[in-house]
Amino acid sequence: MIMTLQAENRMGTSSPVKLHWDVDRIRADFPILSTTVSRPSPPPTHTPRPLVYLDNAATTQKPRAVIDAIVRYYESQNANIHRGVYQLSQTATSAYEGVREKVRSFVNARESAEIIFTRGTTEGINLVASSWGRTNLRAGDEVVVSHLEHHSDIVPWQMVCEATGATLKVIPINDRGELVLEELQRFLAGGHVKIIAVNHVSNSLGTINPVGEISRMAHAAGARVLIDGAQWVAHGKTDVQALDADFYVFSGHKLIGPTGIGVLYGKRELLDAMPPYQGGGDMIASVTFPRTEYAALPNKFEAGTPDIAGVVGLGAAIDYINALGLDQIGSYEHALLTYATEKLSGVPGLKIIGTAAKKAAVVSFIMEGHSTLDIGMKLDQEGICVRTGHHCCQPVMERFQIGSTARASFAFYNTREEIDALVAALHKIAGSKSATRDFAPHAAPATVEYPKATAPSPRAAAAKLAEDFELLGERDARNEYVLDLADRLPHTFDLLKKVTPRVQGCMSQVHLLARRQPGSTDIVEFVADADADIVRGLIAVLQRIYSGQHAKDILGFNIEEFFNRIGLDGFITSQRRNGLAGMVARIRERAKEIADGK
Repeated sequence: MIMTLQAENRMGTSSPVKLHWDVDRIRADFPILSTTVSRPSPPPTHTPRPLVYLDNAATTQKPRAVIDAIVRYYESQNANIHRGVYQLSQTATSAYEGVREKVRSFVNARESAEIIFTRGTTEGINLVASSWGRTNLRAGDEVVVSHLEHHSDIVPWQMVCEATGATLKVIPINDRGELVLEELQRFLAGGHVKIIAVNHVSNSLGTINPVGEISRMAHAAGARVLIDGAQWVAHGKTDVQALDADFYVFSGHKLIGPTGIGVLYGKRELLDAMPPYQGGGDMIASVTFPRTEYAALPNKFEAGTPDIAGVVGLGAAIDYINALGLDQIGSYEHALLTYATEKLSGVPGLKIIGTAAKKAAVVSFIMEGHSTLDIGMKLDQEGICVRTGHHCCQPVMERFQIGSTARASFAFYNTREEIDALVAALHKIAGSKSATRDFAPHAAPATVEYPKATAPSPRAAAAKLAEDFELLGERDARNEYVLDLADRLPHTFDLLKKVTPRVQGCMSQVHLLARRQPGSTDIVEFVADADADIVRGLIAVLQRIYSGQHAKDILGFNIEEFFNRIGLDGFITSQRRNGLAGMVARIRERAKEIADGK
């Protein structure tokens, strides 16, 4: 399908551009986009559905050119770099260093020595926070981040502030998800800000931040600036010199390249003055026991054998992006964003979170009466991939007083038909049973009933559950079983919310209350509820294992062994596992108190 449309520039700063985009030809370059997924429709029948991949902010798919470049490297070029005098090593070295020059040109750095290969955006930020931060920050200094930051641009700065005595300041956002730059100016006027760390594009809301203006403000006040470009580089042109960025970081896997490879750009004068981040081979000029002299840039920051194949794949990704043209990519994606925003706004009960005037192709939303975890599962049954949760941006969720969002993020290979499929599925969800399953329509009872023991011991209860799971076999059937358990769980959410804090680590909202069974000395029982059906089902599983059991038996039971037996990782995401672990920890903590006579 060739799309010809009037695509307004995503920044809203130019007149509409006529765009001719052969999306079918582009999609043919991405092998995974032609695959189908088998989902119950309804169980037990399975209907293959085309894969609709709308989680590009998490990672992009890879074109054949990138896959072939990695395979070709391993088949005919594989050798360690910088060290061998033989031809194969020289070939690998040339390929590796050739990509450094491609990256330099891609971001318009002054010289290739300013390009440092890392494992990704996260490592790039940690490198700067550790090496530059610990060298330059002191008590009384201030580090400024924004309320939109990914955890990887918050936690490293918290760590370095704790180590140096510096203070972390936060640029607030308004109700549309845009930075309030007046507050940043107020911070800078105080004269203590040493560095500002801010993302180019928000991964959770899609807000495009005015990083050029922020850079100018920072330098006028004598501060440095680090820009997280992970969500930008595949969608618009990057010019680190025009931005006057001191540091700029991004990841290959969000740029249709491999995972495990990323880039840190830094101005030479800053990188030269920074101590190495890691020690090891290839980052030294000479080593003696009394003293080590470090290598010149960029080797000083690339200790050990790097991900050579990943760098080669990154080079192929940049070639592919350059061939399409970032201006064309940006215009097409903005047209998708405009279309998706219009169509999603017509879904009953759906509210878009993040409505900045300047946005990348990301739409985050919630739906009245439906948890985002349940939305994600139901979309998965339609073969549609979106991200649900807090997107490693818990402060953003807190700002909007929500626990999580569902997020659809688009790339240049997505289509309007895929957006139509998403919208149709959401209309189905809006009218589905889930609204009656959810906690919201149910009045909280005056009291709660604590479940009694279902078996003589946690081990016996777990064995019976494991047999049920093993008979079910596949992932979707096990999910349905858990959802059936959720249907039978009493709705106590509103009551528990009033009397007990939220369980930490859970992507959904979970409240759990455990106690000593009245009239007993060491029997533990608990009640819990959540705002997501799948989590309610997991609560029911834990109740069957733990509630009504002796504290010593709870503490002696290896629940990880049970989780492994039922293949939990095959149908429960790692983030749901974190929430499950939080519930288990709360129950075991109360069991320990009861066992100790408290």
